[in-house]
Amino acid sequence: MSLSEIKTRLEKACYDAGRSLDDVALIAVSKVQPLDRVEAVLSEGHRLFGENRVQEAAGKWPEFQQTYPDARVHLIGPLQTNKARQAMGLFEAIHSVDRPKLAQTLARLAQELGTCPDLFIQVNTGEEPQKAGVLPAEADAFVAECRGLDLPIRGLMCIPPSEETPSLHFALLAKIAERNGLSGLSMGMSHDFEQAVAFGATHVRVGSAIFGARVAAG
Repeated sequence: MSLSEIKTRLEKACYDAGRSLDDVALIAVSKVQPLDRVEAVLSEGHRLFGENRVQEAAGKWPEFQQTYPDARVHLIGPLQTNKARQAMGLFEAIHSVDRPKLAQTLARLAQELGTCPDLFIQVNTGEEPQKAGVLPAEADAFVAECRGLDLPIRGLMCIPPSEETPSLHFALLAKIAERNGLSGLSMGMSHDFEQAVAFGATHVRVGSAIFGARVAAG
């Protein structure tokens, strides 16, 4: 598949859902992709990308942004507290705020630096023990805690269990966001982003369908 084909699919998904294409941001997930593939997508005019690791993003994007200064990068993978300061300077948004210690660290840095990326709280909608994210039953309290720290919480993020119907998880995330007055919904990947759009996704994260299969594990 290609970037243009994904954009066509996204446009149709928005049309079918009665939504504006302007309301859904396509994040091209460039983690562990060869630099030439990323360069090709940049040269097609795409400017919003997603990375899983701070170190990988730091080794890639400052140089790309010298040529493409309007390129924007979101962190969609887990964030260690000892990488939080570096992440604050690299990313326009962080989609993986998932625990009080991280929220407190980001709040301290935001006060110190006078700025903070947009933040999304990761919700473990499948309650999977191996997966990061706050449990659905704890999400309201964590949103309130983050707001109490003056953090710019823009929305919620989820990664549904691979063996379950994703729409159930998209609906759950949307419900939690609505009752907390949050408009951002980071949900949907290569195989299910059309369903996510139907449930109100504002950010969809598409990697392999744009770039092809990843060529390295980490």
